[in-house]
Amino acid sequence: MEPQRPATPASVESRTPVAPVIPAPSPPGAQRPAPPPPPRRHRLWPWILLLAILGGGFYYWIKRPAPPSGESAAKGGGRRAQEANAAAPVDAAKAVKGNIGVYVTGLGAVTPIYTVTVKTQVNGQLMQIYYKEGDMVHKGDTLADIDPRPYQAQLTQYEGQLLRDQATLDNARIDQKRYETLIKTDAVTEQQLATQIATVKSDEGIVKNDQGLIDAVKVNLIYCHITAPITGRIGLRLVDPGNIVQTSDSTGLLVITQLQPISVIFTIAEDQLPTVYAKQRAGQTLPVDAFDRDMKKKLASGTLTTIDNEIDQTTGTVKLRATFDNSKDELFPNQFVNARLLEQEKRGVVLVPSAAVQRNSSMAYVYVVKPDSTVTLRTVKLGTSDDNNTEITSGVNEGDVVVLTGVDKLQEGSKVEVHLEGAPAPATPAANSAKNQTRSNKSGKTSK
Repeated sequence: MEPQRPATPASVESRTPVAPVIPAPSPPGAQRPAPPPPPRRHRLWPWILLLAILGGGFYYWIKRPAPPSGESAAKGGGRRAQEANAAAPVDAAKAVKGNIGVYVTGLGAVTPIYTVTVKTQVNGQLMQIYYKEGDMVHKGDTLADIDPRPYQAQLTQYEGQLLRDQATLDNARIDQKRYETLIKTDAVTEQQLATQIATVKSDEGIVKNDQGLIDAVKVNLIYCHITAPITGRIGLRLVDPGNIVQTSDSTGLLVITQLQPISVIFTIAEDQLPTVYAKQRAGQTLPVDAFDRDMKKKLASGTLTTIDNEIDQTTGTVKLRATFDNSKDELFPNQFVNARLLEQEKRGVVLVPSAAVQRNSSMAYVYVVKPDSTVTLRTVKLGTSDDNNTEITSGVNEGDVVVLTGVDKLQEGSKVEVHLEGAPAPATPAANSAKNQTRSNKSGKTSK
């Protein structure tokens, strides 16, 4: 089979040939026509305008107030308009005139005025103790007994020796008187009389020595009965009954620490010393308060007792001692405390709560509420501050109302709804509606 040939057009003559159009050459010297202008570029300002419109819409979408739930769109729009003009609720307080203290603060530790380590003064066996660990004892209370029998036997021995030597002395005195009578008749020589006088004095010395030995043994017998030398609290027991105690023991039997009164030794900078020292020398009583480690809780109040006699050159500080009654055992020996000494008390100054004072990098200021319930910002100069109040030397007058809370929502001229410290909180519309609902529910139940 032969391959098929491709079909040819029915008629080649039916097609009309198209000749290409070739522009006629321009004569020499003639000017060429100008090229067509390039297409105009679109300007950027319509795009900038469009972006500004979109950004404004987005900002409005973010900052718009949330519509209240359960209300229609029309009511929500009215509520948003009301909230835009609503007053911001703030807590406030009035500036008052009062007194404020200038304090000097230092780190310190509770130090007992007296601490006694009770040791034995005689050697012997510890027979019995009459205290419990941690007991409060008074001066003169019996603490322990050491075996007194060796000393009682020694006392009997010395007393017998004294009687013997006393009899020898009495006999020597009789012989002396006899010699003094015989010397007048030359019956004895002067040498015999002188010797007898010396014998009497020797016997007197022996008798006196015996009496001293007896007194020493009596003292040892007293030392066998151990009593409390001071009033205070007993620590842990160091020796148990039955042990042999010696005067050379370094640990002792027990330790008694005085707790009432008690002292706090604290340090202040040497630059603060002249004012404190001058007031103490003038006879002023300077109060001292002891605070806990965080300087939040006051533990006890006392007075400054004494100032150390030298400044520590390594730290540039000086030690002070304050005494506290400690009647309720607020302070414990070696406890760490912060001591605050009242150096001066300013009277009749303008005070505001410390929470009202705001600060930035360049100034201190407060928001003052004006009579029309709007606020204004005032720059203030500060004086002394304590835990609660701050002295205002300028910028605020007595009776001015200053804002305490909600300051971050305020600006110059903002309208506020003030709640003064100590005044009852105003009833809000939500609270009133809740009360009305409760009353209606109660009335409905009653009608049923």
